Amino acid sequence: MISYESEEMLMKNVIQINENDNIVVVLKDLSKGEVISIGNKEVTLKEDVKRGHKIATADISLGGNIIKYGFPIGHSIVDVFMGEWVHTHNIKTNLDGIKEYTFNQKLIKNSYQNRNLTFNGYKRENGNVGIRNELWIVPTVGCVNGIADRIIDRFKEMVGNLSIDNVLVLKHNYGCSQLGEDHISTRTILGDAVKHPNNGGVLVLGLGCENNTMVDFKKSLGKFNEKRVKFLISQEVSDEIQEGANLLVELYENMRTDKREVCSLSELKIGLKCGGSDGFSGITGNPLVGKFSDFLVAQGGTTVLTEVPEMFGAETLLMARAKNEEVFNKTVHLINDFKEYFMKYDQPVYENPSPGNKAGGITTLEDKSLGCTQKAGTATVVDVLKYGETLKEKGLNLLSAPGNDLVAASALASAGCQMVLFTTGRGTPFGSFVPTMKISTNTQIFELKPHWIDFNAGSLTQDKTLDALNEEFIVYIIKVASGELVNNEKNNFRELAIFKSGVTL
Repeated sequence: MISYESEEMLMKNVIQINENDNIVVVLKDLSKGEVISIGNKEVTLKEDVKRGHKIATADISLGGNIIKYGFPIGHSIVDVFMGEWVHTHNIKTNLDGIKEYTFNQKLIKNSYQNRNLTFNGYKRENGNVGIRNELWIVPTVGCVNGIADRIIDRFKEMVGNLSIDNVLVLKHNYGCSQLGEDHISTRTILGDAVKHPNNGGVLVLGLGCENNTMVDFKKSLGKFNEKRVKFLISQEVSDEIQEGANLLVELYENMRTDKREVCSLSELKIGLKCGGSDGFSGITGNPLVGKFSDFLVAQGGTTVLTEVPEMFGAETLLMARAKNEEVFNKTVHLINDFKEYFMKYDQPVYENPSPGNKAGGITTLEDKSLGCTQKAGTATVVDVLKYGETLKEKGLNLLSAPGNDLVAASALASAGCQMVLFTTGRGTPFGSFVPTMKISTNTQIFELKPHWIDFNAGSLTQDKTLDALNEEFIVYIIKVASGELVNNEKNNFRELAIFKSGVTL
């Protein structure tokens, strides 16, 4: 974890993340000829460098490693001289294909104590706890997305002012023309949504001819509360809109008396995600989320890290924190299985970061991954979930899902997370089907997009310590868990995106 208590580390214009680094990160745009001080050394810039980007603090010979966070983020492809800009033009990834790993456990003691804090949530009949009381329509197939909108319109006409948190459709474009694992994944993710505790009622809406049949879908749900879940096949009724609205009214009448109750923070399950990352993501937003993750785990709660391709290059740090050899082996499969997925389609495992990431100062996948994985703090990894699996162990979990923002955030929600913490340096407005809190990694995007961003971690480069800001963050998260809306909810930006790997018929 990064400390912001050290004046030597956080300087006026640059930050040196680790004392062994041979680069520093620029905190504001700097010009050629400016002089920066790193400890007892002065470095003169040989060219203009934008904020979030890197400057060499020593001469680095051709083939030498570029060190950031105390680890290599790639190697130089030319001689790099002190004061030069270090980026994609003079550095290349060290990553390649499948690797073998050895279990070398290095657990880190959690510095937080249990404070017995609480939030106000909804206790469901099966023992799960939600942080919203929403009414959802879950289509079995994308063909009925439009029908679902009309059903909600009719329902609102019938009931008038709502006394629940929201009513929405979890739109997607699958449920038919799929085979094998894709078909199973769609059914699994939709089933996870049906049983999610953030809803107080669900209408499962089918068409009638899709291969995600209502009969099979019902069977896949296992036990469910029949007062909370209703089903409708559109082709089997004459007026599907009125029939659907009637069922929503029935669900609404059952859930409208649900009340928030005092719940232990140990009931929180929170997903950890980043997107539109920049050079500050691994310095501000992700370390803040990692600090919070350690705090929540100490309260008996649960956090989940995903986007597996953005673990490549930092995976051994997570493997060393596996609680036992079984979890270590699951983590190895998590990494290598995803690499094999890339290689199956003749794609390089290191085709990352994105153009936006690069513009923001991230150079290689190792650079991105070492910053990304800081969202997991220092806690022990207690379990590894396959895509579509739901949480079983409290503590820090890993989840198989790609880096794609919508797919990964949906996977976190489907795993049972009531909320997703989403750090961003470039900014993004989207939301998953659970509250998706945007944490800015720099103050500029926080000030530019206040209708997107919910919390500013950029103040870590200005006047806040990590511990002090985390205390503010804890208070805010408890407010959101207790009902305060985040921006994606205020804007009604809600998405469900399902992972696809095979053919479409």
